[in-house]
Amino acid sequence: MSDNLHPSVREFKAFLQQHPKLVEEVRKSGKGFQTYYEKWALLGADDPFWDQYKEKDTGKQKHKTSQSKAEWVDRLVEMSENIDLDKMQKQVHNLNNTISTVQGLLSQFQSSGNASQQPFGNKNLLNGFKD
Repeated sequence: MSDNLHPSVREFKAFLQQHPKLVEEVRKSGKGFQTYYEKWALLGADDPFWDQYKEKDTGKQKHKTSQSKAEWVDRLVEMSENIDLDKMQKQVHNLNNTISTVQGLLSQFQSSGNASQQPFGNKNLLNGFKD
């Protein structure tokens, strides 16, 4: 599909990949890419206006991402330490009982559903009558 695009549109898409903050701005503001495409066509890609949309330091961003992952793992470990295993076992037992009850009800409804489809079983009511 990108092969059918005009070359300037392909260049603008590449420009957007180098300016991720611009994409965020468009999504937040709801203005649409057309406005920025026109500015890009008029000002060019090297204009200082676009500097505000560049990612400052990708190394910092990668460090920040790995730091947030480490924080997430720490929180997960902390949460797992605070889990009361006895309470969890009781909850699992209760859930298991509930599931068993629901399965029992479903099997009763299924068996009564088959009986309701054939209310008199395989008996033919007209069997005893002759013309």
